[in-house]
Amino acid sequence: MDPLSLFLVAILFFHSSEYVLAVAIHGISNVNPSSLLVSKGYVLAMVFSLVEYFLELLLFPGPKEHLWVSNLGLLMVVVGEIVRKLAIVTAGRSFTHLIRVRHEDHHRLVTSGVYAFVRHPSYCGFLIWSVGTQIMLCNPISTVGFAVVVWRFFAARIPYEEYFLRQFFGADYEEYARRVPSGVPFVM
Repeated sequence: MDPLSLFLVAILFFHSSEYVLAVAIHGISNVNPSSLLVSKGYVLAMVFSLVEYFLELLLFPGPKEHLWVSNLGLLMVVVGEIVRKLAIVTAGRSFTHLIRVRHEDHHRLVTSGVYAFVRHPSYCGFLIWSVGTQIMLCNPISTVGFAVVVWRFFAARIPYEEYFLRQFFGADYEEYARRVPSGVPFVM
């Protein structure tokens, strides 16, 4: 399968599986596109990556033929997908796409499974997945762009989310945060 087809399959699988898991965990009445964080910016970034792919394929086709680079990207897509979905399944009802600002009875601190290795495996998985999609397409501009934009998004989101996690779980979260890295490079 060519890299473009793999890219389209990766996007289709990622979003359809996110939807199916969200509905299975939270019920269909609690899931909508905004709760899945599909924003105009995200769609624009994906469109830009396709424009880059086709322009480079037309003007500079040589770099698009590096199969080992594309395969490295595919490996990143698969690893990122697995890490993210393990995070969702492991957290169960405690996982939401939107940051909780109020503690609910079923909300628990998850520190087992993939959460034993990183505090934010869904963010780690998405970062790997999104950058992997661009490496798979051999898109140098979008690879750097996705890495920077996604990292900046999580660099802002993680401290905000952890503020509430510390409110909800107190000393237990403090101890967990001290011994387990965030999963996003250079974000404490």
